[in-house]
Amino acid sequence: MKFKLKACSIYEQGPRPKQEDSIYPPHNNFRNSDRLFILCDGMGGHIGGEIASNSVCESLAKSIQQSCPDPEGAFTDEDFKNALISAFNELDKLDNGETKKMGTTLTFLKFHEDGVTIAHIGDSRVYHIRPGISSETTKILFQTTDHSLVNDLLKVGEITPEEAKNFSQKNIITRAIQPNTERRTRADLCKTSDVKAGDYFMLCSDGILEQMEENNLKYIFSERGGEIENKADMITKLTMNNRDNHSAWIIKVESVFDTDEANNVKQINEHDDTNTESNGFWGFVKNIFK
Repeated sequence: MKFKLKACSIYEQGPRPKQEDSIYPPHNNFRNSDRLFILCDGMGGHIGGEIASNSVCESLAKSIQQSCPDPEGAFTDEDFKNALISAFNELDKLDNGETKKMGTTLTFLKFHEDGVTIAHIGDSRVYHIRPGISSETTKILFQTTDHSLVNDLLKVGEITPEEAKNFSQKNIITRAIQPNTERRTRADLCKTSDVKAGDYFMLCSDGILEQMEENNLKYIFSERGGEIENKADMITKLTMNNRDNHSAWIIKVESVFDTDEANNVKQINEHDDTNTESNGFWGFVKNIFK
């Protein structure tokens, strides 16, 4: 599969003294060739949370760029696992020796020839959304399940969804990437090839979700929510008064086509523009897929 993508980022410090979120590509630096997106949220209250998030984000990106130089080529579970090992190794070197170890969450999204790979650790999330005309017809096809105390209590029925909204220990996570631990945390990993033009993916830290109800999210990502820039603007305004750092990558899938179609497009782009009989048509196709 080949993709044409458009993406916007959100990167807000909020009232916190430090920005402990890290994102890849860096804020406002999306390139048309980018097919890898990472978001890490450093653990608040732990010395070095911003160091952990930055290290893991950079290490993962670097490892994958080296092992998979073709942005839209093959990408396997083993590629991800090796990159995660590399990220753990780099973080081990930065261990500050604190009893309360530094750490970070992870969300990961990779477009490749077989579709999309999603991975996560902690309570930052990845969403796959298929817009409808309104919030009622907009579908959240997939969202990651938080590795958190509040979510564990919800699963076993100890608290209700309403109680979870104001749970006093809402920020406690049950999985994180931390240095020099006895056992390294595993990531939840999934793949999908059910990707259509018009779909959206969003990676976000838990700060984005403080005041965000599912209906709000569905409205924003519906057709009534406007283009991707409008969606990013609405989310930014909704999170303006949040207490935590908040960051996100919002990615729109503008086109999806298979490998044969991609090869045809490449041939079209290499077509001699001096052929006046074809200029109009080929120029139109170029504008679609450039």
